[in-house]
Amino acid sequence: MLVLCVGASAQGIYQQQQGQEGMHPGAPQVPVQAEFAGSVIYFDTTEKYERMDRELMSFTYMHTTSTLMLKRSGRYFPQVEPMLKKYGIPDDFKYLMVIESNLDPKALSTAGAAGLWQFTKATAKEYGMVVDAEVDERYNIEKETEAACKYLKHAFELFGDWATVAASYNCGIGGMVRRVAEQRQNSFFDLWLPEETSRYVYRIVAAKMMFENPAAFGFEVTERYPYVPPRQTVTVSGSLTNLVEFAKDYGITYADLKRANLWLRDNKLVNKEKRTYVIAIP
Repeated sequence: MLVLCVGASAQGIYQQQQGQEGMHPGAPQVPVQAEFAGSVIYFDTTEKYERMDRELMSFTYMHTTSTLMLKRSGRYFPQVEPMLKKYGIPDDFKYLMVIESNLDPKALSTAGAAGLWQFTKATAKEYGMVVDAEVDERYNIEKETEAACKYLKHAFELFGDWATVAASYNCGIGGMVRRVAEQRQNSFFDLWLPEETSRYVYRIVAAKMMFENPAAFGFEVTERYPYVPPRQTVTVSGSLTNLVEFAKDYGITYADLKRANLWLRDNKLVNKEKRTYVIAIP
């Protein structure tokens, strides 16, 4: 639910100024309120207003990235949404994935966080993903989304507030627990946080606004890249010494195999631990 008219308090002040100076070209107005994960956020102070205004402008003017994200959503949202529902995570958390990786499944940050959900190696292993020279399940959409859901569910058990849960994804559960205890506040909006974390929920809400109404941001993007399920899957518990030959046996190229299974990081799968993997055949 997004209310796009300008109301009282901080909005009223800025409405008067905008009447004199003009709106930001192409950027949508800060709404009176927005809904995130079932709760209503009111932009009724100058602090909240200006933080939200910043994120709306950011999404409006990063044209190529915003356009690509809108197009990619048709491929990745259908894969993620059922898993969020399965774990009882509000659907709005798919927009957390947007601001983490720009919906790029190959995303790798300078800090070494990888995949759509941007897990570090340590956190990925903590939540049950395999990360080694042959396999990196941070690039497996099902595995990384399942891990993200477990993280978010655990955080909600601690904080009981989805906005604070979202912010903890940026600064870490431990960091959020410490700040909540030190500052004696339970809500993201009442905490003094590092700059990047303090922007986090506003960025998610701005992303939600853009995906729900791209035209308000100046984007007329009708195309969405489709999600095409694999024509079959192959369960492997042993070794594959040559993935080029494996791909050939299934009538596809090695490049096709790698694109469909970004988590395969080598040209072989020795699999010394005899783990079970599911390989997609496009």
